[in-house]
Amino acid sequence: MTYSILVRDPLTGALGGAATTGSLCVGGWVLRGRLGAGLSASQGAAPSTFWGEEVLDRLALGLPADEAVMAVTQPDSGRAQRQLSALGQQGEGAAFTGEDNTPAMGHRLIAGGIVAGNLLASEAVLDAVAEGYSDATGGIAERLIAALRAGESAGSDSRGLMSAALLVLHPAQAPLTLRVDYHESDPIGALDDLHNRATNGQYAQWAKQVPTQNAPEQVLSADFFKN
Repeated sequence: MTYSILVRDPLTGALGGAATTGSLCVGGWVLRGRLGAGLSASQGAAPSTFWGEEVLDRLALGLPADEAVMAVTQPDSGRAQRQLSALGQQGEGAAFTGEDNTPAMGHRLIAGGIVAGNLLASEAVLDAVAEGYSDATGGIAERLIAALRAGESAGSDSRGLMSAALLVLHPAQAPLTLRVDYHESDPIGALDDLHNRATNGQYAQWAKQVPTQNAPEQVLSADFFKN
């Protein structure tokens, strides 16, 4: 019912994920991330948000992504209807796809990342997402949005798209977590517009001054209150 991509940017060390689906609220259902652990995308016919958090717990303990995914998925008797991908802090990826999800489904490991999806028009969507990210220019967020758009152009979720989301984490920056929970015609375009608004102007200036992992006691400058 969804396709997603999780990546690590080797130039900046940022972790980023993006997802889109033909249903509502993909960001709340699918994407999870935690500095010091990694990223996860829990999706499928009957997705488990518990999976997304539990795999991050295991990554934080130092388990490799493949072992973390196996530890979470194998004990769950309902795993056949679920899909989980995970990305470790250094960019190693792994995934599980239950056999009772709707084809086309599967995943692709890429350099520093992983793409996964189900209920797709074809597996070509997975390849297009991977290529869309690797061929795109700009920062990690722009490249992730381009990856979603490439997947859409290759056939997308077989039902069309209704929601889209983006998550970017970096120890020296405020988290960038953007969600378009419903858009009747172009959720990826709405996500792109929201990203532009969030990374420019007064909002962006404010976000640069809030606490981060590297500067947990950071406060707004006196000049900010004069604007």
